[in-house]
Amino acid sequence: MQLPALRPWAPLLLTDLILLWFLQGLLGTLFPPGLLALWLEGAFRVGVLWGLLSLLGELGKVGQLLPTLCLSTPLFLSLRALVPGALSAPPVLLASAPWAWLLLAYGAVGLGWAVWKVLSPSEAPPSAQEKEHVQENKAMMWRLLRLSWPDFPFLVAAFFFLAAAVIGEMFIPHYTGRVIDILGQDFDPDAFASAIFFMCLFSLGSSLSAGCRGGFFTFILSRINLRIRRMLFSSLLHQDLSFFQETKTGELNSRLSSDTNLMSRWLPLNANVFLRSLVKVIGLCGFMVNLSPRLTLLSMLEVPLAMAAERIYNVRRQAVLQQIQDAVAEAGQVVREAVGSLKTVRSFGAEEDEAQRYEKVLEHKRQLEWRRDWERAVYLLFRRGLQLGMQVLMLNCGLRQILAGELTRGGLVSFLLYQGNVGSYMQALVYICGDMVSNVGAAEKVFRYLDREPQMPPPGTLAPSFLQGLVEFQDVSFAYPTQPTKPVLKGVTFTLYPGKVTALVGPNGAGKSSVAALLQNLYQPTGGRLLLDGEPLTQYQHQYLHSQVSVVGQEPVLFSGSVRDNIAYGLENCGDDEVKAAAQAAHADGFIANMEHGLDTAVGEKGSQLSAGQKQCVAIARALVRNPRVLILDEATSALDMECEQELQKKMLQGGQTVLVIAHRLQTVQAADHILVLEQGKVVEQGTHTGLMAQRGLYHRLVQRQLED
Repeated sequence: MQLPALRPWAPLLLTDLILLWFLQGLLGTLFPPGLLALWLEGAFRVGVLWGLLSLLGELGKVGQLLPTLCLSTPLFLSLRALVPGALSAPPVLLASAPWAWLLLAYGAVGLGWAVWKVLSPSEAPPSAQEKEHVQENKAMMWRLLRLSWPDFPFLVAAFFFLAAAVIGEMFIPHYTGRVIDILGQDFDPDAFASAIFFMCLFSLGSSLSAGCRGGFFTFILSRINLRIRRMLFSSLLHQDLSFFQETKTGELNSRLSSDTNLMSRWLPLNANVFLRSLVKVIGLCGFMVNLSPRLTLLSMLEVPLAMAAERIYNVRRQAVLQQIQDAVAEAGQVVREAVGSLKTVRSFGAEEDEAQRYEKVLEHKRQLEWRRDWERAVYLLFRRGLQLGMQVLMLNCGLRQILAGELTRGGLVSFLLYQGNVGSYMQALVYICGDMVSNVGAAEKVFRYLDREPQMPPPGTLAPSFLQGLVEFQDVSFAYPTQPTKPVLKGVTFTLYPGKVTALVGPNGAGKSSVAALLQNLYQPTGGRLLLDGEPLTQYQHQYLHSQVSVVGQEPVLFSGSVRDNIAYGLENCGDDEVKAAAQAAHADGFIANMEHGLDTAVGEKGSQLSAGQKQCVAIARALVRNPRVLILDEATSALDMECEQELQKKMLQGGQTVLVIAHRLQTVQAADHILVLEQGKVVEQGTHTGLMAQRGLYHRLVQRQLED
């Protein structure tokens, strides 16, 4: 054997001998010889040797053997004490004991080492990433606690009733055993009535307290859930558009529904179960020790095996649950895409393809759920088998104690009731620890969105009482954040004047919609400046800017609700007179008057109850009711007739507004005061219709192509 291989064992053995000599003298004077002194000695030896090997950097595999080395003697003698008369008998006579006791005594050391191996931390020191993950989990827990601070009075009441319910439940088995003892001995009516009275009193009190506890925690859970969802939804609404282009709608919906539910359960449900289980385990163990220390020690043998099984099961369960959550989000995304684009699906005859895609996702989810249920069945089978084996051993030991006069029949019944509760609450305690970690993981995803800073400059503060509406693009360049290497605008320079209609034309992909998006402050230019009345667009207050700059798209988005709700959307104080005036200006008053309920008529989901032209008129009215100084019409009149469109343009010019029209229809462009022609992100031509036709350039070709069509 090489010398370096002996290095960890030399200080270990030398220190252990010194400790044995020292502790024999110290514990011999402080404590009488017995199991307590042996356990204190073993625990002290483990701590000192562990610290010494850690300082020497030689912990490694040697550290895994320390509990076996130091605790095997007290463990063996404690288990041997379970056999009546074993401590006073010669050691060789233990071989005549039943096989179960032999297995219990001699297999305990190996079993303890195996369980320690499962539960012990990894031999390698935690990496920086693991340490960071632990710190993040702690930070998440503190943030969850801070989120619950507004509910502090309700939490105090809930925990008060929790304590009352737990105390009451712990006394019920005690009085049950008393009743059995009274019935089995000389019957004492007064003692019997007293036991029944206290048993009923504690049962009623614990039931009422448990109901109040559950009611308070349910109320707190609903408040926290509402608070988290509102915060998350508000945070999402303030994110930049590139965030929504990179993040799937199904994932956001999953965060808003399932993850917020999980994290809102952390304190009202998980902490409730954790504290209730912890207090009950401690209290019930105290009652059990008072009844029979020997049976209590025997019942504790189930704990390490149950914890080892629970730990293995929890790790696998959390992994499967995460995969199931992802599968649910994916299934929801498929449904939203198919239903939201049903016209496209039907026009391409892809109904069966979408059904098969959905079935494939559901099948994957079903397989994951089957795996989850199968693993849970195996785990429950192991736990129930373990509980059955322990009950057989305890009944055997309890019978011996009853025959020896060390325990009464009622005491055994009380102990078995306590032991059954301890097992279930110990299981709940271990399970809830894993569930709390899982909920912290869900909270991490939600907090990631809450902490995300929008990739936009902070909103400005300008809100002048009068806005002229002069718009200037000065050498503006722009590329979408998702494709920063592909610019869509390159050095664009032009001016939009108040009281003038400027038309923006060009082939598909020229950058027309990008100009409109920049003017709405949805994105920021990557180069150049965009000014409104001589001030950068980002300097204006958010609400003010969008009240002065309105847009109407080719396919306007309407929200479920009435016509009035859609026209006055986003305005707090908008009367019926203003709504009717905007509807009249947008030529929407005619068809609104013919509706059954007028302005109160529901438009359906996304305006499904209206035609394309009616939706455009409602959207134009929604823009005009704000009386904006800058109006953007992006193919906004494509579904209207020419007469209606011309009257709209006249009314807009009468108000002195700055109008930017993006259109393909020749008649719309001809009526504009100024025309800008875009090609590959650059302004290649500008002027009036007559002048541009005379140049016979790109605009001339576009017009000729439309005339030919």
